[in-house]
Amino acid sequence: MKFIASLLFSISLLCAFTGCGKKNAEKGVVEVEKPPIAVELNTAAASDISEGIEVTGSLEPKFSVDVRTQIPGLVREVMVTEWVRVKKGQPLIRIDVAETDAQVKRAEAGIASAKANQAQAQVSANRADRELARVLKLKESGLATQQALDDAKSESEAAKARVAVSSAQIQVAEEELRQGSARRAKSLVAAPIDGVVSLRDVNVGDLTSDAATARPIFRIVDNRLLNLTMTVSSVDSSRVKSGQTVNFSVDSNPGRIYSGKVMYINPELSSSDRSLKVIAEVRNIPEVLKGGLFAKGRIVTGNRTQVLQVPRSAIGSFNPEAKKGNLFIVKDGVATIRQIGSGSVTGDMVEIVSGLKAGEQYVIRGGFNLKDGDKVAVATSK
Repeated sequence: MKFIASLLFSISLLCAFTGCGKKNAEKGVVEVEKPPIAVELNTAAASDISEGIEVTGSLEPKFSVDVRTQIPGLVREVMVTEWVRVKKGQPLIRIDVAETDAQVKRAEAGIASAKANQAQAQVSANRADRELARVLKLKESGLATQQALDDAKSESEAAKARVAVSSAQIQVAEEELRQGSARRAKSLVAAPIDGVVSLRDVNVGDLTSDAATARPIFRIVDNRLLNLTMTVSSVDSSRVKSGQTVNFSVDSNPGRIYSGKVMYINPELSSSDRSLKVIAEVRNIPEVLKGGLFAKGRIVTGNRTQVLQVPRSAIGSFNPEAKKGNLFIVKDGVATIRQIGSGSVTGDMVEIVSGLKAGEQYVIRGGFNLKDGDKVAVATSK
């Protein structure tokens, strides 16, 4: 009885799994009907898309300055530290220029002395002119000799020459004063731009060098305007134009999208990898982005309407270069394989240019078990 019950149970299971089977009268073979395969479907629908070029790049401040000293000397005072915001013209350090101060005072004294000499020479020149005029009148009256007239003329010319010499001495002293004042002004190193001090490499008592050999003592960056430098493949280089929008994200703030505008395009491709360098400007107010961040984004090259797109994962044997692949189209519960022609690829979505029409249903999950003509159990995706 146990054996009979076990046999009956096995037969019932076999009947359940095979649908009780169908007997081929000619061959005497039991045909097992394949059960429907569970898949997830989606309905093809046209939508508006924006075309673009996937890019990666890095952010750098558009304006940054390495500050150096212009004159050698001993640092007497440091007025700022790292990571503080400074304004253009704000003092950073002061260099001891005691010798220059002495030079300036000496030049000022030289100017005063030269002006006094000039005044004295001018008095002598006026006296010589009056004497010359008097001798001329006497000569006309026959009361002065030619020698006296010649002497008066010589004295007048000599007095004028002394006035010219004193004027030149004033100019020399003034030039020395300007040089000393300029050197003294260079002793106060000021910020050349607005920004934040990202580097300070100087302390009180350090000995500075002139501009030709000096190392940077400060670095000031302005993060309010950043440059996003990207590379574009030669295939896509003709699609990039100035003024196009760049949307990108950074690892430091995942999920947030930032935008910039293409401003500069290199006129030639790189000889090493045949890529094109493109720079976009990014306004960064408030300053949430930092120089040196890696960015991943997309240059928007245009917009199109009524475009069919399907997920890339739904396409079997997809060849982006040949722009071909396969889709399973489902109608009346039966899956039919169909070759499609692809267009542009936007992220994980692929444009379908042939082989699929709006309103048709296609398999997006479960297709790896499907064969042409298989029945499917449909679970429509949301």
